[in-house]
Amino acid sequence: MYNAAGVVNKERPLAEFAPLVKRIANFMVAKLPASVEVDDLIQVGMIGLMDALSRYEEAPGAQFETYAAQRIRGAMLDELRQTDWLSRGARKSMRQIEAAVHALQQRLGRSPIEAEIASELKIPLADYQQMLLDARGTQLIHYEDFMEDGDDDFLERNCPNSNPDPLASLLDDNLRQVLIGAISDLPEREKLLMGLYYEQELNFKEIGAVLGVTESRVCQIHNQAVARLRVKLKELAWTSIA
Repeated sequence: MYNAAGVVNKERPLAEFAPLVKRIANFMVAKLPASVEVDDLIQVGMIGLMDALSRYEEAPGAQFETYAAQRIRGAMLDELRQTDWLSRGARKSMRQIEAAVHALQQRLGRSPIEAEIASELKIPLADYQQMLLDARGTQLIHYEDFMEDGDDDFLERNCPNSNPDPLASLLDDNLRQVLIGAISDLPEREKLLMGLYYEQELNFKEIGAVLGVTESRVCQIHNQAVARLRVKLKELAWTSIA
């Protein structure tokens, strides 16, 4: 990291930590609307990396990779906020989908298929699939799901750092087993996709190649699976509270 003169060598870390920028960008873009380009996040992240290098000279006690990751992520979040790309429509779409899934599961006693969910929403199938794309960015658990809808920071919730989610910590003892059971109940293709994404850590493009579908279609299937899991998790959370 330091050269013979005791000064940070900036050329080597830029190349060395460029993969870190790409990993953070790919992690974040998978949880954001399709309009967000991963290359834009990488470009901004590289600026964050250079900023980390310049500031790290002032605080050499910190582990550089950890410090750089914070600066990279912060630069990306700042850029996303400044461009004002995100509306609350994603959350509204997901709430509507979850309500439809919940109602159908209660009525049918099984997981509904896409056409049934679209019918429940009283919209054409193509419109429902567009809703799934618009809902990109949702997570399995948001603390605010179990509270009144407040003026929370969507970006901080959808592009989390290493700090645990409060509700995830609350449910930590049982969450893994609950998720395993809920995922096992998913339709086969959704179950496979979730395994590839969360266990194998493939991105949507790579999963599309495995499933033989487009990246956008992977996003739709993923969000539909997340909607099913969120319905299950919320049902169990409310049952435990009651």
